[in-house]
Amino acid sequence: MATTSITAPETDPRIQFGRRLVQLRKVRDWSQEQLALESGLARSYLGGVERGQRNIALLNICRLADALNIPASELLIF
Repeated sequence: MATTSITAPETDPRIQFGRRLVQLRKVRDWSQEQLALESGLARSYLGGVERGQRNIALLNICRLADALNIPASELLIF
């Protein structure tokens, strides 16, 4: 039987990434809709990423970084 581990919100990298993405989006005074348009990603997908419900792919991290005009590594600074 497989076991699943539950990660605490403060250490879950999906939640940390989502919080960082919200921070960087708000610095630009962008809505989720604006970031979705700029990055080519669906707004509902971005909402899931920001809430830590989605395990974002590396290519999508790069798309978000390009849209925000920052290095991808900037999204990974928690």
